[in-house]
Amino acid sequence: MLEDAVQVGGLGRDAALQITSKSKESIWEFIKSLLDAWSGWVVMLLIGLLAGTLAGVIDLAVDWMTDLKEGVCLSAFWYSHEQCCWTSNETTFEDRDKCPLWQKWSELLVNQSEGASAYILNYLMYILWALLFAFLAVSLVRVFAPYACGSGIPEIKTILSGFIIRGYLGKWTLLIKTVTLVLVVSSGLSLGKEGPLVHVACCCGNFFSSLFSKYSKNEGKRREVLSAAAAAGVSVAFGAPIGGVLFSLEEVSYYFPLKTLWRSFFAALVAAFTLRSINPFGNSRLVLFYVEYHTPWYMAELFPFILLGVFGGLWGTLFIRCNIAWCRRRKTTRLGKYPVLEVIVVTAITAIIAYPNPYTRQSTSELISELFNDCGALESSQLCDYINDPNMTRPVDDIPDRPAGVGVYTAMWQLALALIFKIVVTIFTFGMKIPSGLFIPSMAVGAIAGRMVGIGVEQLAYHHHDWIIFRNWCRPGADCVTPGLYAMVGAAACLGGVTRMTVSLVVIMFELTGGLEYIVPLMAAAVTSKWVADAFGKEGIYEAHIHLNGYPFLDVKDEFTHRTLATDVMRPRRGEPPLSVLTQDSMTVEDVETLIKETDYNGFPVVVSRDSERLIGFAQRRELILAIKNARQRQEGIVSNSIMYFTEEPPELPANSPHPLKLRRILNLSPFTVTDHTPMETVVDIFRKLGLRQCLVTRSG
Repeated sequence: MLEDAVQVGGLGRDAALQITSKSKESIWEFIKSLLDAWSGWVVMLLIGLLAGTLAGVIDLAVDWMTDLKEGVCLSAFWYSHEQCCWTSNETTFEDRDKCPLWQKWSELLVNQSEGASAYILNYLMYILWALLFAFLAVSLVRVFAPYACGSGIPEIKTILSGFIIRGYLGKWTLLIKTVTLVLVVSSGLSLGKEGPLVHVACCCGNFFSSLFSKYSKNEGKRREVLSAAAAAGVSVAFGAPIGGVLFSLEEVSYYFPLKTLWRSFFAALVAAFTLRSINPFGNSRLVLFYVEYHTPWYMAELFPFILLGVFGGLWGTLFIRCNIAWCRRRKTTRLGKYPVLEVIVVTAITAIIAYPNPYTRQSTSELISELFNDCGALESSQLCDYINDPNMTRPVDDIPDRPAGVGVYTAMWQLALALIFKIVVTIFTFGMKIPSGLFIPSMAVGAIAGRMVGIGVEQLAYHHHDWIIFRNWCRPGADCVTPGLYAMVGAAACLGGVTRMTVSLVVIMFELTGGLEYIVPLMAAAVTSKWVADAFGKEGIYEAHIHLNGYPFLDVKDEFTHRTLATDVMRPRRGEPPLSVLTQDSMTVEDVETLIKETDYNGFPVVVSRDSERLIGFAQRRELILAIKNARQRQEGIVSNSIMYFTEEPPELPANSPHPLKLRRILNLSPFTVTDHTPMETVVDIFRKLGLRQCLVTRSG
């Protein structure tokens, strides 16, 4: 064994020496060696650029198409509502949303802006546009790229664990997923674009790594590229580069060496930089909901934060149970045969219920942005309709707590309805045959709950500031409770309850909102929600979907307590037919073809002979089929009774026998083997760490 190891080391050294000696020979070789060294960074750069560009384009298109459901800009129809009113000279600060250039559909078609007929017309146009977008999306997915549906994270986890899903990261999937993502997010369905953006970035990674032979030939290296691409995807989805790297490490990747960490960091940086230079939201930020709070938080507030954590965990459990039950129903009953109809029905119901409520009518990102916002002196939102004290001098920043006005109470019950609506609709939306992310809807659920709790605590503190809890930190006339902060904590808790992220979740949240001093509340909520959700079931939504779809996936986080050995688990068991093997020089082409037809294994061990089953190597099923097919087309004299051999020299054959077929080149001479007494824990670890498809059990060879 040791001599072999020394030989292998020598080989590696020789190869390295050869490359360095060659690089002295000519400038061209030198450039080639540079390219070889830099190809990893070049791939990362390209992934970052493309992922950032696509994310920016998606954001801009969604912005425009969401507004298209309500009206159109007369000066230039490709402007969204906000852009349309920027260019107008006739906007005032109070009515910044109203400008003559932006016309609702009712004003455009029947020249009425108020009244029942106008409302009904706008309502109908909203539903029609939503249906049109959803129908286009589901048709495109169905016809061109069936893999473009869902969030894509479960499949990417499976691919990174060593399973191959052909075509899942192809060019068609990339194109269709980008287009349909714009359509479904604009249609107002309860889904986000975050998960699918990770899939889009991984498609970019797959595409660019196929251009470099270093990556296209080596599955392991390609997986490292995909890990980094996933980081770039989260980086542009949330504008959180470090959160993206941690997300890839904690949630997606299976094997994450240091080199991949640096590369992911670089890819995430380039992607975020590209998105920032496109500036899709016009606020010089990478995300829609950037907030700045000016008040510190107090120890007593940890209690409501932890309560929000419990709510997040419970919602996560409820969501996973219901969603998996519904998806299983879809798989097993006739419902699954009508994907287009299902999408149309869900969109219609969503649009009909969503329109009357202003909080569900706007896009989910805008809703979250409004819920996170602190009420400044200039806010025109209903949530900020407090009763002002007339003789109070108003500093712009720090407004003291005030009693709630009529608008806040209206907003509260509208939010309560929106919460119920979001909870129910998201269960049925996630998992349909369209691209659908889960981050934004779960954040919306948490943000609504959090904002309501926050307003409750704020009013308690205002009306009862002489209570013991409030006395220390809430003087009359001070600004002591920030409802927006509660919305942020609630959003983190719900997202944690569904996906079971902890570290990356907290980092994403504070990069998203820029609230560095609120790390402790976020951590408290994230950990609580994970504990509560884990009490009901260990797996997050992605693991649950992996199990539902039956992908082969060994979760790194699972504990194994098996006391068994490899012999107890291996196939075939006693009483089953013997192991299907190939012999090294005694089977004919026809024998092998029958073996391939009768079994569905993805490879066969090659042994010396049926009597002495000493292992020579392992042959993949796919390569066998291809090799036989090519040999029949290209080589002379290969017929059904030609002998196949895997040895260096052809076997000795009678004079009149047909030409033999040599298949040494497709043989894997070092398949992974364990002895029959290896404990099962070790075997499971080997499978996880190396991402194996199969492992051969041997006894003395």
